[in-house]
Amino acid sequence: MVLLVVDMQKGLVDDELYAFDTFMDRTVRLIDAARKSQDEVIFVQHDAGPDSGMTYGDEAFEIDDRVKPEPGEKVFVKTINSCFGNKDFREYMEKQEDKRLMIIGLQTNYCIDCTVKSAFERGFEVIIPEGTNSTFDNDYMTGETTYKYYNEDVWEELVDAVTFEEALDLLGK
Repeated sequence: MVLLVVDMQKGLVDDELYAFDTFMDRTVRLIDAARKSQDEVIFVQHDAGPDSGMTYGDEAFEIDDRVKPEPGEKVFVKTINSCFGNKDFREYMEKQEDKRLMIIGLQTNYCIDCTVKSAFERGFEVIIPEGTNSTFDNDYMTGETTYKYYNEDVWEELVDAVTFEEALDLLGK
């Protein structure tokens, strides 16, 4: 299994995210569990382009210190919402024999949604642990409503939605 950690960057990790404390706690714990069980942890960063404040060299682009990659862990950079938009990431994942992909990170309604759909279309078994993706309030919905809309409705037939405890159990199997 691969644990995919999406856009956990300093410019996005913010206590205004829906259920922030739970989200951060579970994200950190899943990364630790994957490392202990020797499941691969892959990080993806979003590069919003020059003058965006979130590109190479910008503090906001850097991965949050609480979930920083360890030496040897892969880090890919994407410029569109889906992680599969990065050719190197896409080719790397296509070579994986184990097609189970646990996806965590930010933001539910942008990069997580696009990556879930792209992974599903490519034949991956997509696993979404409860409380391990989040987003902000927007002009149309609160962060909570957005989270529930995607996790409980939009992805219903695309993912294996599991409890946090089930996700911990799955790592290392």
